[in-house]
Amino acid sequence: GQAGWYHPRMRAPSDGPVTAGDLLTLEELGHFRRTSTLRGVCLVLHAWGVIAGAIALYLLWPSGLTLGVAVLVIGTRQLGLMVLMHETAHWLLFRQGRLNTWVGTWLCAAPLGADLKAYRRRHHLHHRHTQTPEDPDLALSVPLPVARGRLAVALLSDLGGRTALTRIVRWRPWQGGLAQAWRRVRAPLVANAALCAVLTALGGWPLYLLTWVLPWATWFQLVTRIRDIAEHGLVGGADDPLRNTRTVGAGLLARALVAPYGVNYHLEHHLLVFVPCWKLPEVHALLLAKDLAGRMERAASYAEVLSRAAAAKGWVR
Repeated sequence: GQAGWYHPRMRAPSDGPVTAGDLLTLEELGHFRRTSTLRGVCLVLHAWGVIAGAIALYLLWPSGLTLGVAVLVIGTRQLGLMVLMHETAHWLLFRQGRLNTWVGTWLCAAPLGADLKAYRRRHHLHHRHTQTPEDPDLALSVPLPVARGRLAVALLSDLGGRTALTRIVRWRPWQGGLAQAWRRVRAPLVANAALCAVLTALGGWPLYLLTWVLPWATWFQLVTRIRDIAEHGLVGGADDPLRNTRTVGAGLLARALVAPYGVNYHLEHHLLVFVPCWKLPEVHALLLAKDLAGRMERAASYAEVLSRAAAAKGWVR
């Protein structure tokens, strides 16, 4: 709704890489750079509030149906917590730097076994070297496309818990010595001990396994893979920020179950990395207003992305 707010004289070049200076006036730059601590607090509260609501649904009406709903909803909000951790890695969730690190560590990363500081270092390299041999995330997109059978097996492995089990077996927190091992496991252990204690008090220890571990081991793994495929799978050249990552259309259902907190606007994030996630729809409107739609790597839906990723029949790539 705010496309008309953008300065009409600032037009992107018809060819060549697009930069923030091509798109934004100083006024627009100031607008997009501003973060909001209140917004950040609301996003974190929303993620945990939805998780609590899904757990309450299962506690009040325990059944296979309500457990299935809880797994889908909680698994997606677990991805949402990773998205918010990503925001803190860029110092965008709160205006205060230390608050970004504290919340990103204890309320976003640690409950899912992630390490914010290690992620921050790796992720900044990803932005600096997107889709080049130096990109630490290049392995997530290089194998694409794959045969439909292989993709189906991978998705079923996610839903069946095999992917999660593989991640656990391959985890090596003790590399680098005992001090480094303790630093890596301390926050996840404390956060999950607290979650387990709360859920055990509410409904017994199986509640922790059913409403936290099970969503993480199944739906979270699936939507994480879909996110990885969508963001950089089968995209264009590394030098063009409008082509080296992708934005995906996401309606209400997709945002609820696959793409929380603006994660589908990945092209906009890479192009203007200083913009908080809740302003990315505005950036999308800006790009369309400046007649860049034809140059952007886009997909109408996540189903379309998966269809592109599975380009052939059979089981061999």
